[in-house]
Amino acid sequence: MEKEIKKKILIVEDEQQLVELLSAKLIKEGYDVEAKYDGEDGLMKIRSWKPDLILLDIMMPKVDGYGVLMAMNEENIKIPVIVISNSGQPVEIEKTKKLGAVDHLIKTDFSPTDVLKKVNSYLSGGAAASFDESVLNPVDGKIGSKGLKVLLVEDDSFLGEICSKKLVKEEYTVYRAVDGMQALEGAKAIKPDIILLDIILPAIDGFQILGEIRRSKDKKLATVPIIMLSNLGQDDDVKKATEMGATGYMVKAHFTTDEIANKHLKSTTQGLRAKKGAKCGAPKGHKGNTFIWPDINKII
Repeated sequence: MEKEIKKKILIVEDEQQLVELLSAKLIKEGYDVEAKYDGEDGLMKIRSWKPDLILLDIMMPKVDGYGVLMAMNEENIKIPVIVISNSGQPVEIEKTKKLGAVDHLIKTDFSPTDVLKKVNSYLSGGAAASFDESVLNPVDGKIGSKGLKVLLVEDDSFLGEICSKKLVKEEYTVYRAVDGMQALEGAKAIKPDIILLDIILPAIDGFQILGEIRRSKDKKLATVPIIMLSNLGQDDDVKKATEMGATGYMVKAHFTTDEIANKHLKSTTQGLRAKKGAKCGAPKGHKGNTFIWPDINKII
């Protein structure tokens, strides 16, 4: 009988007690676990051992977690990385996502069981391993009376949940994606009437998704209105989004879910009802430096 090959997990973390706790939990679950206590040794082990998943601290001796992620990008090492950090600051989370981390856990907020659940999800057919078909099911199983389908692409579980619930309440049929694969495959299958698309996502970012959709051979999908959602409002990002064909750009901190549903999304969907199937495009240039919400009725 062929021996089952265990999935390999590398823990790169300088706190020995935490390493021992996580290792014990993961080994008990049947994983092959190795640990390194600084980023330099961690990188050497990544190259030689080729783990299936990495648990990575940020603040470490010699080479920090950012340095490890940057080196992996430079060497085109495609291994899922879950960051385990003392900080839950949005700036750190955004930075690790930009560098390719698939998830971010805050040490004070998780238990070894929580880590195990995350690892299982990424190594047993979860977000990093295959297409999660849950995106094909409307949020709460509800078909909205407005007859318009919204695909919300947002990996922040809290924001994604409250936003999707609000949109369901406003009688939209809402589909939720949490990563790039779900977004792309879901968009092809669902054919949404509008997409709300976060920029910073694990593995495939919002700009890549926007580009893929705009290049689609499916005319309806290629011209769907796409509103970019961002924690930042940098001129370069706004310009890039509009040049790539985004219909609008929103800075999350500047708008409540009520405003998204009651003001901005309504203006878009009113135009969709009036001109369903008409051509969609991006506005020329952009106004201001933090927010674009063009007159959708003139675009579609």
